[in-house]
Amino acid sequence: MQLYGYFRSSAAFRVRIALNLKGLAYDYVPVHLLKDGGQQLAPAYRKLNPNALVPTLVDGDLSLGQSLAIIEYLDETHPQPPLLPSDPAGRARVRAIAQTLACDIHPLNNLRVLKYLKHGLKVDEDAKNGWYRHWIDVGLTGLEEMLAGSPQTGRYCHGDTPTLADLCLVPQMFNARRFDCDLSAFPTLTRIDAACRELPAFEAAEPQNQPDAE
Repeated sequence: MQLYGYFRSSAAFRVRIALNLKGLAYDYVPVHLLKDGGQQLAPAYRKLNPNALVPTLVDGDLSLGQSLAIIEYLDETHPQPPLLPSDPAGRARVRAIAQTLACDIHPLNNLRVLKYLKHGLKVDEDAKNGWYRHWIDVGLTGLEEMLAGSPQTGRYCHGDTPTLADLCLVPQMFNARRFDCDLSAFPTLTRIDAACRELPAFEAAEPQNQPDAE
């Protein structure tokens, strides 16, 4: 099994956590999103992932992009420990939290959007960072209310074992800290993030612990 990724990619971060939680061995293949004009744009990589994004998981003859699809594939092919609850309502809640992070917040702030703001629209650094912090604040405000007000929230986003939701939360919180976002209004999210980062599977997946870290 091979994982093509970039140490700072939130999406690759999610998949690394899943692989670690499940104790799956894999070869890590760095794809630098800035060097050489973006190594993800190279023809050889685009054969694996025509969208020219990371991560890409290669498992035998399968080449799969999109972190949430990869994680659910890993959960179905290696079901222990499960990353989704056993009941339909629980699975729906976990997916809703995960998609809030991965589909509503993250796409507005990922590297190619920030690059377009800077180089395409000629937005200055302060305005670009303001854009980032604005959408972090909007997204995390709703998520904090969702989790703080639910009896289904436990030590983690859903109950007392990590799920797909936590795999999406931790990378987003990492990025928020990296961009100096004020997280004081999100005590529930901060608490859950800290609990997750105590686990070796999460710690080993952090960007600074990757072989391509700079």
